[in-house]
Amino acid sequence: MERQYPTLDAKDSKTLPELRVEPAPKKQEPAAPRRKREWSRPRLRRILLWAGIAFISVTLLPVILLSVVPAWTSSFMIGYQMDRITSSKQLPPLAHDWVSWKQIAPAAKLAVIAAEDQRFAEHFGFDLEAIGKAVEHNRDHRRKRGASTISQQAAKNLFLWSGRSWIRKGLEVGYTLLIETFWSKKRVLEVYLNVAEFGPGVYGVEAASQKYFRKPASRLTYQEAALLAAVLPNPKRLKVATPSAYVQQRASWILGQMNHLGTAEIEKL
Repeated sequence: MERQYPTLDAKDSKTLPELRVEPAPKKQEPAAPRRKREWSRPRLRRILLWAGIAFISVTLLPVILLSVVPAWTSSFMIGYQMDRITSSKQLPPLAHDWVSWKQIAPAAKLAVIAAEDQRFAEHFGFDLEAIGKAVEHNRDHRRKRGASTISQQAAKNLFLWSGRSWIRKGLEVGYTLLIETFWSKKRVLEVYLNVAEFGPGVYGVEAASQKYFRKPASRLTYQEAALLAAVLPNPKRLKVATPSAYVQQRASWILGQMNHLGTAEIEKL
């Protein structure tokens, strides 16, 4: 006999769950390494061009301009004005009047040369002999001696700041070379006499002469000019109006050097 198998009705049958086949995830390709920023030649040329323009604008252009234009102000004067605003002490107002070479007495020109830089007419901004002597002196003495020339001091007063640092000294060297290149010796001395500080807030030989002697700089005597030059190393501490024994002794020494050098020293410029 043929075997019969039982059959299932539709009611009794159970539906099997539907199987879903999901696609396998795609493998992510590794990110390409970032390329370093490449400097093209035109871009590099533009950067160098703008750097050169900035350098000329900050250094060379002001030096060339001040070879003919009066120095109505300086970095030291601007710094003093800032101190007046920020300081809790009441500082005297700034006094400064520009005068030309012809309006400055020969005594004032000679006094500054005798006191600050007796080889001014001979060197190119730096007195190597004085620098050597200062190095030897400072090696064995606690009280340091400087060797800055009139050109260096003019550069510092006009463009830089007070204080001691290698950065400032390096900039001072650069500005001194530019000044010696584009200015005559007469111009260097003329500008220095107009921006040098002779007391708190007193800048320039005209303002100093008017304040301390009630006369223009064109009428300064040898004794008065020597007294003004005597305070130049430290005008905030050394006083023209009430000179100490040190200032009087220094002024007397400067007067002797002025008589020794003579007006021929000015004629060399």
